[in-house]
Amino acid sequence: MTSESDGSAGDANYGVIGTGYAQYRRPEPAFVAAVQAALGDARTLVNVGAGAGSYEPTGLDVTAVEPSATMRAQRPAGSAPVVDATAEDLPFGDGTFDAALASFTVHQWRDLPEGLREVRRVTRGPVVILTCDPAALTRSWITDYAPEVIATEASRYPSIEALHSGLGGTVTVESVPIPLGCVDGFSEAYYGRPEALLDPGARRANSAWSFVGPDVETRFERTLRADLETGTWDARYGHLRTQPAFDGSLRLLVGRP
Repeated sequence: MTSESDGSAGDANYGVIGTGYAQYRRPEPAFVAAVQAALGDARTLVNVGAGAGSYEPTGLDVTAVEPSATMRAQRPAGSAPVVDATAEDLPFGDGTFDAALASFTVHQWRDLPEGLREVRRVTRGPVVILTCDPAALTRSWITDYAPEVIATEASRYPSIEALHSGLGGTVTVESVPIPLGCVDGFSEAYYGRPEALLDPGARRANSAWSFVGPDVETRFERTLRADLETGTWDARYGHLRTQPAFDGSLRLLVGRP
């Protein structure tokens, strides 16, 4: 399946890398709580770039927007109705929703300013964005083993300043600590569980890996496996195995009119 036939809107082909995504990218309860608190007393919500349905609150009238057929197919039974559309062209009237949510998706939008304008247009209240700050990605130990992946990730995520500017109005930005047992398997979720990233499926669930060549993955796996066997990784980073949370790149932005 090509990215065009799958409908993926951004630079990543979820027709290829999205298979099994829901197995590795499950909603982390700590992030769910942060998102729900940011949404306040909203009753209606548009979830833009909804993917397989992570972080969609229960108890709200939710409309999901997701262009990838592969991702829509992984949404669980009983989840909110999903519309095949992109952030840049939302098929809703002005001020349709009380709030909007965009979790781990803004880096996939082809036109970030237009997407943010559209989300703001259809939303009366808070626009909540869960994303990563590209300037903080080098805090991860992965930098030592696959700098190409970190560089790729940093080049794809929009800066916090760009998001702040695009949202307009009043914007707050909070750092979100990543718990040791984080079940949402983006790269930093494995800060204290390096063995997990030896699983190709775990890497595939992070789109940055699809942009580096197989030689990078081969080198990463070979080097990390060797350092785990010799204790080199633990000598450098072993303290992370018991560190309750990691202050990495995860950010929660809330924009209000």
